[in-house]
Amino acid sequence: MRSLVKLVLLGLAIGAGAALCWRLLTPGRVAPPDVPAVVEKVRQVARLEVLQVSLYRKITFAPEPVEAGSVWGALAGWLRHTVARPQGKAIVFATARLGLDVAKLQPGDVTVRERTASIVLPPLEVVVELLPGETEVIGSNLDSADTARLLELAREAFHRQVLADRGLQGRARLAAEQALTALLLQVGLDAVEFVERPAERPRSWSGR
Repeated sequence: MRSLVKLVLLGLAIGAGAALCWRLLTPGRVAPPDVPAVVEKVRQVARLEVLQVSLYRKITFAPEPVEAGSVWGALAGWLRHTVARPQGKAIVFATARLGLDVAKLQPGDVTVRERTASIVLPPLEVVVELLPGETEVIGSNLDSADTARLLELAREAFHRQVLADRGLQGRARLAAEQALTALLLQVGLDAVEFVERPAERPRSWSGR
């Protein structure tokens, strides 16, 4: 399967540059923000969408055996056991969007020490949308209900596939950290650290 990855990070470089210029040109240093101010600033973003992925998959209705527990195994098993002598194929296209619901951030997820904020980000969320206008079903003997079920299983398989892709998860997390750092440097902070668990060493971004 091929994936075309599109980074949805327009304006981050401009935002970071603007933040740095603001800090250099401001004659006096503002007082560092407190925790509620940082949380409120981040919550203003609501859902931060940081990565968009285009996906497609060719599905043959007479499936070969698929390893149990694989991402596409549920769809193949459903075809084998539900549809009598299925025929045809489909090419299914979808878009996956990775993001963070930063509106869920709580004061306990943020600490501020002098001009450095430490933030525990919420888990990444994935939303998968099928593209019916681009999806093709060819030579199918499935009825409309079975076709709808097939497409829903494909959407679920795409969702599991993206969740299991550590490369995509890492790129999305990095993009989110850069976007939030650019935002928070504008409120008087010098650096922002992102911590997933207390035992982990934080990743730090600064405006220096």
